[in-house]
Amino acid sequence: MAKFLTVTGILLCFALWAAGQNAPAEKYVKAFSETKNRWLIENRIDSISNMLDSRCLFMHSNGWTQNAEELVKDLQSKMLVYQKITVSESQARQYESMVIVTGKGRFEGTVDGKAFNMQLMYTEVFVKRKNSWKLVSRQSTKLE
Repeated sequence: MAKFLTVTGILLCFALWAAGQNAPAEKYVKAFSETKNRWLIENRIDSISNMLDSRCLFMHSNGWTQNAEELVKDLQSKMLVYQKITVSESQARQYESMVIVTGKGRFEGTVDGKAFNMQLMYTEVFVKRKNSWKLVSRQSTKLE
């Protein structure tokens, strides 16, 4: 019985240690997602462009989908302007070289000069490419 408890204890310690190995990447990517929101508000085009994977899809809550190039172009031209983003909750989960960030928040800005102010739920998928994390997909859903 003592041997069983010792082996069980060792396995439990290893499982807890292994689960904790994802924590640094999850924390980093969650913070990176928050930084992305700040860059959207500040219209930091170079920073946004650098974090996007070339095949990124940015899917808005109304079904409008932009690839990385279109998103950058619309931010540059100010066709799409983010004025305020307030995240009320978010979490990150790592799966090998991918981290998925999910959350809720209020997003305010303009599209083609028309104001939007909505509560959204969103999912962002980041993939590690060499030594940096890239946003490969983002989708949002409007909450009532």
